Amino acid sequence: MQGTVIKSTGSWYNVRLEDGQVLECRTVGKLRLNDLPLTNPIAVGDEVSLEMEPESGNGLIKGVLPRRNYVVRQSPRRKHDLHLLASNIDQALLVTTIAHPRLKQGFIDRFLLMVEPYEIPTIIVFNKADLYGDADFEVFAYLEDLYQGLGYTVILASAKTGNGVEELKLSLKDKVTMLSGQSGVGKSSLLNQIQSNLQLRVGDISDYSGKGQHTTTFAEMHPLDIGGQIIDTPGIKTLSFIHLEPNQIAHNFREIFALSTQCRFGGDCLHRNEPKCAVKAALEREEISPLRYENYLHILQETEDLNYWERRKEL
Repeated sequence: MQGTVIKSTGSWYNVRLEDGQVLECRTVGKLRLNDLPLTNPIAVGDEVSLEMEPESGNGLIKGVLPRRNYVVRQSPRRKHDLHLLASNIDQALLVTTIAHPRLKQGFIDRFLLMVEPYEIPTIIVFNKADLYGDADFEVFAYLEDLYQGLGYTVILASAKTGNGVEELKLSLKDKVTMLSGQSGVGKSSLLNQIQSNLQLRVGDISDYSGKGQHTTTFAEMHPLDIGGQIIDTPGIKTLSFIHLEPNQIAHNFREIFALSTQCRFGGDCLHRNEPKCAVKAALEREEISPLRYENYLHILQETEDLNYWERRKEL
C-alpha cells in the first residue's frame, strides 16, 4: 500500500491512504536521506510504502518514495544532525511580525537561507498589523520593498481583524504549503482564520521575556476548504547552518549570487575583503541592502566558527 504522511509525533506517523483512510504507522529498519545524519527519517508530506500489521491493525512503513523536494534544518538539540521539516511542498509560508514580539529581521534571512537551496518559493506574512504604530508601518514598508524586490511575496495581515487573510488564501489555494515561524507570531491564530474548523490552540506572549510560547508541538498536514494542504510545523527559536559550506551560504542569498559572476574570484568569492568584488561594489553604490549583507556576514562568520571548533575537537 501507499499513502501520504499527514502527522508526525516522533516515533509514530499518521498516514492517509489513497482511499482516504488514516492509519497509525511506525517505521521498520533504518531509513536515510542521501546519507545525511537525520534525527527523523520521515517528514509530513512524504509519500511512503507500507503494509498492515495484522496483530495490531496499525501500519508498518517500509520505505519512502522519491521526494521532489524537502526542507531540513540543523537540529536544535543535536547540532551534528539535521531535522527533516517537510517534503513534497509547493511553497513555504513564513509568519513574522514587527510588534509583540519585536521583529527579529535576521530570522527572516535565516529562514530564506533554509529553503533557498531547494528552490522553494516563499511567502512572508507580517502578522498582527492591528498592533502596529506609525514607526512599525515604516519598517514594514522598507521590508516589503526589500523582499518583493528579491522576488518574494509579502503580505500584511492581522489574524485579529482578518485583514490580508483573503489575499493569503489566494496564495495558498491548491498548493501544498509549509507553515513556519518563531513562537508567538500568531501562526495558529492565522491558520484558524484561514481554516476556521481547525480550532488550533493559541498561545500567549510571556510578559517576562516578551517571547512566544510553543503551541504547535508536532508537524501536521491540514486540508484546506479552498483547495490544497498546509503543513503546520512547531515554532522555531533559532536557525544555524553548520551543515552548509561558506560558498553555499553566499550562493543562497539571491542578490549576492546574482552578482558573484562579476567577482574576480567568481563563485569562490565570499564577498568580504576579496579584491574586485562585485558585491562590495554594489553595496557601496547602495544597490543591495546593507541589512541583508550584514546578516549574510554574521551567518557566514558564525558557521565558520562552529566548523572551526568542531574540527578542533576532532584533532
